[in-house]
Amino acid sequence: MSELRLYVRASEKQAEQILDLLTLAFGEEDFALATQEIDESRDIWEASVYLMAEDEAYVRARITEALSSEFAGFPIEKETIPDADWIAMSLEGLKPVRAGRFLVHGSHDRDKVQANDLAIEIEAGQAFGTGHHGTTAGCLEMIEDVFKARTARNALDLGTGSGVLAIAVRKLRPIPVLATDIDPVAVRVARENARLNGIASGLAFETAPGFHSPAFRAYGPFDVIIANILARPLIRMAPELARHLAPHGTVILSGILAAQRWKVLSAYNGAGLAHVRTIWRNGWVTIRLERRG
Repeated sequence: MSELRLYVRASEKQAEQILDLLTLAFGEEDFALATQEIDESRDIWEASVYLMAEDEAYVRARITEALSSEFAGFPIEKETIPDADWIAMSLEGLKPVRAGRFLVHGSHDRDKVQANDLAIEIEAGQAFGTGHHGTTAGCLEMIEDVFKARTARNALDLGTGSGVLAIAVRKLRPIPVLATDIDPVAVRVARENARLNGIASGLAFETAPGFHSPAFRAYGPFDVIIANILARPLIRMAPELARHLAPHGTVILSGILAAQRWKVLSAYNGAGLAHVRTIWRNGWVTIRLERRG
């Protein structure tokens, strides 16, 4: 059964309002909700619901009802999502990536694993985050740095993609880790990657749009939050992310171009977090911040 995306096009402000209405309408039902920017110069965004094709009539009716008061004239469009559309890359032919003690590799490079490596095997064609991008490698290095410096009771990997960062935390420390993504395909792939790496417990995967999901309240507050997303959504979510951080908690942020660093730092300083360290890789930065007191 194929997957679908039902979506409404609107401005950024309208898309946020639509997402709030959809969140109220669907409550805790197992549908992923998301907003995404389509055209920055024209302020075009999409608010989406991801679903299986068999649920289309039911979900379409629910969306129509939810938007009937404020957005009745906005058409509900449909996209069919074949599995092939989600394949970002294959690891075949890519070399293993080292970041601190971590070695991220495909099955064809198991022989490259050395005795003291924290090896993470990822066959992640369907989700972002294989370790080859500067943001993922920077996060892996920062994760090792953070867990050398402090103890933690739990952690959150927000926007988990392939699951590589959540797996990295679990391999370093036997603490509960919540890994979330707005993309149900990414969540499924990340869960498969965890099993591939022999992680049978302590790592929970949830499809969750932003911080609307009850999973964040159930598992949080978090001693360590890792978010490898993009600068603009990171800036927008700064106050809410900070609310889910435990006292003296640590935040690791990436997906940030070097030129965007000061904007991100400003947003998180305003949310009560202080800069500790920045890692620079190939034009991208990974930032560590901590809550003081």
